[in-house]
Amino acid sequence: MFERSKKGEHALLIQPHAGGAPDEDLLEEFADLARSAGATVAAVITARIDKPNAAILIGSGKLDEVKAAADASGADLILVNHRLSPGQERNLEKLLERRVVDRTGLILDIFSQRAHSAEGKLQVELAQLKHMSTRLIRGWTHLERQRGGSIGLRGPGETQLETDRRLLQKRLEQLQKRLDKVEVQRTQMRRARMRSELPRVALVGYTNAGKSTLFNAMTGADAYAADQLFATLDPTVRRIDLPGGGAVLADTVGFVRDLPHDLVAAFRSTLSEAREADLLLHVIDAADALRDERIAQVDEVLADIGAGDLPQLLVFNKIDRLDDVAPRIDRPGEGKNRVWVSARDGKGLDLLREALGEALQLRHVTGSVRIASQDARLRARLHELGAVRSEQADEHGWVVEVDLAVTDAERLFAQPNGEALRPLLETVQAPT
Repeated sequence: MFERSKKGEHALLIQPHAGGAPDEDLLEEFADLARSAGATVAAVITARIDKPNAAILIGSGKLDEVKAAADASGADLILVNHRLSPGQERNLEKLLERRVVDRTGLILDIFSQRAHSAEGKLQVELAQLKHMSTRLIRGWTHLERQRGGSIGLRGPGETQLETDRRLLQKRLEQLQKRLDKVEVQRTQMRRARMRSELPRVALVGYTNAGKSTLFNAMTGADAYAADQLFATLDPTVRRIDLPGGGAVLADTVGFVRDLPHDLVAAFRSTLSEAREADLLLHVIDAADALRDERIAQVDEVLADIGAGDLPQLLVFNKIDRLDDVAPRIDRPGEGKNRVWVSARDGKGLDLLREALGEALQLRHVTGSVRIASQDARLRARLHELGAVRSEQADEHGWVVEVDLAVTDAERLFAQPNGEALRPLLETVQAPT
């Protein structure tokens, strides 16, 4: 057995490819993943694989090349942009005498660094343990293992493995129960938002498209945003004001190609913010040369989680990185409307609010209402919502000219002092 490095931050990347020239964009994304995990890329090797080697994935000649490159560059970690079987990972570690991590393990590591909420940490741990459950044996290969079922041949390694498996299974069951409880709580919160009758909008998109920056710009929140893959994992929900009414905006985890299935399953409650939304705000990096491919990959994940049929508004972000592209709304007639913005500079956000109002078909009412003196709380709420155009006071109370979202009017009308709004709700108008 080799002694694993305790650092594991100087990495050699292996990019397998089926034939022809390797995909440079795929390799660059994998390098970004490595850097996002905190690794320094020491060397990169591409490996053409026409038929995967069942034992080590790559060929023996390429294995020698990787070993030589790792020795020359001082790499103490091997990252493989491919899913490895437990046996392949174990064999590569033994032959290369270095820790080996596949694409799934790398993404899991990034997620474990980024999760901050209790729910996010539970979700990541559950996905990690599921991934680890098939790889327990490699930690005990220095001990004797069971050979057959004969008495006297059961070694200490097998005993320890069975103990580890039982402990791991118990921990998986505990995590699942806790996540089920959290899911019930989150469902109750979503139902409360539904009862408020505010439409729900979910931000989705390829990782690093600028979703959190846009979320902060739209809501005034302080969600963490950085130029790195999977900068944020934990969902954040805020109310936003739009022409004609309000809505609830939720920021969700970013997508990436070949997102591990265990992660998709573990983050089902987070992704349900997208699945149960009234509208998806699909954020796209306008400066990305592969933006059309990214759109298709996000749509594929949305279909996997049951959100593929939801209406979308496409938001092309980061236009500050493009020449001669001004904020605008494209309404093609057929297909999805597109809004071009820069969340970082705040350009085009007014157009985005306008497009959101149109997509959600928000309605409002305008007119005059009489508010009695004893209903001063209703008058105060109208001012808080910015719905008062003008008002006049008399001995009976106030005569108020309002421009109010229907959803807000209905919510205020349901309160004890909301009867004064009845005439407005009987003459609902479309937005002007």
